[in-house]
Amino acid sequence: MSTGMPLERCNALILNADYRPLSYFPLSVWPWHEAVKAIFRGSVTVVSEYERTVRSPGMEMNLPSVLALKEYIPMARTPAFTRFNVFLRDQWTCQYCGEQSKTSELTFDHVIPKSRGGRTSWENIVAACRPCNTGKGNLMPAEAGMYPMREPRRPSIYELQDRGRKFPPNFLHESWGDFLYWDTELEDE
Repeated sequence: MSTGMPLERCNALILNADYRPLSYFPLSVWPWHEAVKAIFRGSVTVVSEYERTVRSPGMEMNLPSVLALKEYIPMARTPAFTRFNVFLRDQWTCQYCGEQSKTSELTFDHVIPKSRGGRTSWENIVAACRPCNTGKGNLMPAEAGMYPMREPRRPSIYELQDRGRKFPPNFLHESWGDFLYWDTELEDE
């Protein structure tokens, strides 16, 4: 193997057949060895490569940095109801006090407590900091005097993708930029 970028940093961005990322959050990436396997299976097209090679006894190849699937995978119509997606919908902001927090500092709150018939659903869960969640406790919003800043609701997959673009992962290879942000709306300056 050639020297340079460590192998564990040579993930490949995976694009759908329409050259858009399969997902923004989490960003669709494969480790280098899965990307190489996909090339040999013939299920992907190499779009861009690292200046990093791997060798076997019979060949040498540059590691791919961007791959496009040869067959289109339809996007999910509705996002999965997960803690991460609730935080993404609420933009890592406590819906009671408005403070933005790290994932490890956030909880989720049942606006109508479970003990009072509240369900664990998009329409009843909001991101909350620990002090606000503890302060509201098992009370109804009117009893606690605490109302969510925004009414909890099921977001569209496109809304979550748009929000996800604002929170890029820690590592973005320069070859990924053209594929991650080409479909974002331009703003007037």
